Amino acid sequence: MVLRGASAEAQAGLREKLDAAAGADLSALGEDLIGAASVLRAEPGLRRLVTDQAVDASAKGGLVRQVFDGKISAGGLDLVVDAVGRRWTTTRDLADTLETLGVVAVVKSAGADSARLADELFAVTQLVNAESELRGALSDPTRSVGDKAALLGSLLEGKTLAATQRLAVLALNGSHRTVVVALDEYQKIAAAVKDESVAKVRVARDLTASDRDRLQKALTAQYGRPVHLNVSVEPDLVGGMRVEIGDDVIDGSVSSRLDDARRRLAG
Repeated sequence: MVLRGASAEAQAGLREKLDAAAGADLSALGEDLIGAASVLRAEPGLRRLVTDQAVDASAKGGLVRQVFDGKISAGGLDLVVDAVGRRWTTTRDLADTLETLGVVAVVKSAGADSARLADELFAVTQLVNAESELRGALSDPTRSVGDKAALLGSLLEGKTLAATQRLAVLALNGSHRTVVVALDEYQKIAAAVKDESVAKVRVARDLTASDRDRLQKALTAQYGRPVHLNVSVEPDLVGGMRVEIGDDVIDGSVSSRLDDARRRLAG
């Protein structure tokens, strides 16, 4: 999620405050912020009021305290009050930012397991992409979010970190276009928390551990920051690999070269 103008400044300020929350229960804080974001999305009148620059900041803070007092922690409430006192470019940016900060808090709660968390989120994404029945069930508008969450829970329970399961369930809330898009965004946030970039690597055959290590080191040197690899095996590539980092694409796949040759022969 890319914010602009006042919203970008507000998000940066709130992120600094979240990072400074020493000793906080980050998992619980994440739940608080995600829950507050959900309420603001569900109540457009409340959302418009607390983002209205014509309304005094202290009045907006007082209203937020009335709505959320006793429902979220004191630390979570302080962050939400701080958020409504800031300027926002659009009304939806407030809820989106609170959700993003909630995801950051959940990621940070994984501590030393943050690399495992990123790998597990990618594995869940691959599972959803590979299983058409699961993908259909998770996108079925006639099924409740609770039902979908129970389905995911039955698949992930005892196999992943608690943070992974929480973010997988959060992906069902509809703030992103699809579950896969949400999970992809959460992977990027998890990498950003560790000051990493995410490289999507598509290969015809799985890479060995030494190949992965060499590729990771080469990309890290090229981009000047650590790079987390998400490797997917796609036999249709025939050979070679395709690497995507942000807007950059490095395509050394055989299928791409064959397509190139066909175009030249046809042209």
